[in-house]
Amino acid sequence: MKSHQLKLYNTLSREKEKFEPLNPPFVGMYVCGPTVYGDAHLGHARPAITFDTVNRYLTYLGYKVRYVRNITDVGHLQGDADEGEDKIAKKAKLEQLEPMEVAQQYTDTYHRDMAALNTWKPSIEPRATGHIPEQIALVENILKEGLAYEVNGSVYFDVSKYNERTAYGRLSGRVLEELMSGSRDLDGQSEKRNPVDFALWKNAAPEHLMKWESPWGLGFPGWHLECTAMSSKYLGKQFDIHGGGMDLMFPHHECEIAQGNACNHEDPAKYWMHNNMITINGQKMGKSLGNFITLQELFQGKHDLLDQAYSPMTIRFFILTAHYRSTLDFSNEALQAAQKGFKKMINGLRIAKLLKYEEGEEEINEKQVEQIKRSIESAFRAMDDDFNTAQAIGHLFNLLKKINSLFTGQLKSAELGKDNFDLLLNTFIAFVVDILGLQEEKNEVQNEMLELLLNLYQEAKKARNYDKVDEIRSGLKSMGFVVKDMKTKVDWAYEE
Repeated sequence: MKSHQLKLYNTLSREKEKFEPLNPPFVGMYVCGPTVYGDAHLGHARPAITFDTVNRYLTYLGYKVRYVRNITDVGHLQGDADEGEDKIAKKAKLEQLEPMEVAQQYTDTYHRDMAALNTWKPSIEPRATGHIPEQIALVENILKEGLAYEVNGSVYFDVSKYNERTAYGRLSGRVLEELMSGSRDLDGQSEKRNPVDFALWKNAAPEHLMKWESPWGLGFPGWHLECTAMSSKYLGKQFDIHGGGMDLMFPHHECEIAQGNACNHEDPAKYWMHNNMITINGQKMGKSLGNFITLQELFQGKHDLLDQAYSPMTIRFFILTAHYRSTLDFSNEALQAAQKGFKKMINGLRIAKLLKYEEGEEEINEKQVEQIKRSIESAFRAMDDDFNTAQAIGHLFNLLKKINSLFTGQLKSAELGKDNFDLLLNTFIAFVVDILGLQEEKNEVQNEMLELLLNLYQEAKKARNYDKVDEIRSGLKSMGFVVKDMKTKVDWAYEE
């Protein structure tokens, strides 16, 4: 285990806490995945990239992470409520498909987009429909504890009874009395004892497409119950980190805490982490608001709000340039700045992989070595301080200046000494590739074409055929590459 004092912000305690896993070096992390009834959008990319980075950094530090991210394919009703249509079933009716066809289609497109963003696959990716027996067992357990009641084939969690035992609302900071006075029972129509009670199991109407046999009749599980069943099955009654978007804090995660305590008499997770929202012109982005941009629209530039297409790595870099707990406002200007930053970083990565140490007569330049060590230390300190990728990237750009100086010959590798030279390059590469998860976005064919064009460029230059030189240079520029004429060779870089 690398000696790092990692701290993370725990939403439950509202402070940064020293990270001490329950069973080191093992770490159990559960993150709420998508409800698969539409294409993934920028709002889905943020938690995926945030918790991918958490997974990557913990792995880099030597922890053995079991990362569980679920697929919600039943039980998530319109408006995140206990009444109304299932989001997937509604889409299935519109498109005249089986609900499982809809779930499969959008699970596949979600995986495609997550792969494009270079996120690691979770260790386990359970589906809600695959865990109905576990969910029924949980409901029976909560009924035995006296913290739930059945009405007309539906089972509801008794929040006020639970609140006598353990405070409800600890995660979101909400007070039960205020919640109760703020929620009206619609003309006494609800079958709940109290409007704040939530469904564990819902009786299915005859026209409901997705239903299962249960001790209470044909029905389907409540949205909150699914995550409790899947997280406890694969990570145990208590695990280290529970993650998700801030919009899930209430009621979803609050209900998970209540269910976990009702069954197991302890909180399901030790640390609760929430990424903030992405906004468009200051308004939260989301499917329900109709102001979302899908990832495919971003990659292809096909949306009224977009000036151009933005590559997957530009999107990843854009998300990493803000701390995960701060809001991130979408704009073309911000994405263009991210595109520039990403290309700078990847040009540095290319160079770092090419550089070779050369022995020389030069003395060690203590000032340069000190600056490099300080930047490396600061980059790790930023990551250890609640995964502050934004600050870490700033320190990486300082390291990049040194790498560029080595490339141009302004700084000689012998001035650093072999150990410091290796430390600089290895740290930069590990940070960019392993921790931040950034990668070059070109294929082998492109590599060969670039090599061919640069050879033609050099031949034209030798022959003093300057029209051809200009033609190749401008042709490459139009494809996003710039030619670098150097003392000893000709190279290329991504246009920044």
